[in-house]
Amino acid sequence: MERSKYWDLCEYRLSVLCTRIEVRGKLNILNFHNHSENFYLHFLNELYGYKLTNMNEVQQNVEGIDLVDKENKIVIQVSSTATKSKINSALAKDLSSYKDYSFKFVSICKDASSLRANSYENPHNLIFNPAKDILDVPSLLSKIQGLKIVEQQAISRFLEDELDPNIRERFTETNLAAVINLIANEDLTDGYAADRPIPFNVDTKLEVNNLESAAMIIEDYKTHHHRVARIYEEFDTAGKNKSNSVLHALRTIYAKLSTKFSGDELFFNVVEQVIQRIQNSANFIEIPLDELEQYVNVLSVDAFIRCKIFKNPNEVKCAAS
Repeated sequence: MERSKYWDLCEYRLSVLCTRIEVRGKLNILNFHNHSENFYLHFLNELYGYKLTNMNEVQQNVEGIDLVDKENKIVIQVSSTATKSKINSALAKDLSSYKDYSFKFVSICKDASSLRANSYENPHNLIFNPAKDILDVPSLLSKIQGLKIVEQQAISRFLEDELDPNIRERFTETNLAAVINLIANEDLTDGYAADRPIPFNVDTKLEVNNLESAAMIIEDYKTHHHRVARIYEEFDTAGKNKSNSVLHALRTIYAKLSTKFSGDELFFNVVEQVIQRIQNSANFIEIPLDELEQYVNVLSVDAFIRCKIFKNPNEVKCAAS
């Protein structure tokens, strides 16, 4: 499930950052602390849609707050110290010019759950509800967990860029991703005349393989079979076995999954696993997930038409006779 993958990546990266800040703090190595203000500035803007800026850009040496969003009237203190006295100290600073602002406290390495039940001195009457305005890594991950999958993907990419920018360098290039990059340049909205016969009846193959929901996808994309054939021909000019390796990859994924799944579930799991392999490819050029899913459907249906995946009804009949 893609949702689980993106959340797991977010949890891993934030947890590693949290631990490293705490450990390095004990060793008095504070460069992560110093950069955390700007990290959380952009992270919270991405996660909550805030318009935060660093207070140092607005006014030098403002005590009690680090980030400000004048449009949404929010001020935030970012701290590696998560105690009641720390929050009281921040609220006690001269924040009189932010009376109608919401105050939020972000703990960058400590679990702050015990602080949410406390009451705090709030001499300037800022809007502050400890239960929801005290943030820490667990509460931020809970927020990410409830996001739409495209939003989770965006957060995961942000954290990857900020915290693990070299991860893509470890991935291996795949021909699957190269073909997807070519398909991405195709206009799939027009028709393409079929120039080769299909060696079996598609409806019979759907019935033999118990494909009902997937039949709709196959019907939608089967007209692109010959477009993919042309792309494979272009792809083969770059070297031997190029297109064969792609079809072999699809067939291998299908064969492995066929031991666990069948029918519609098998088809959609093949598509999902191909998407994951492409996304992990170093030569994959980022495109929106829904577009990638469409192109993978085109490739998968082509493999179905070529009888590289799912049983050939003619062979089933021969075996039965």
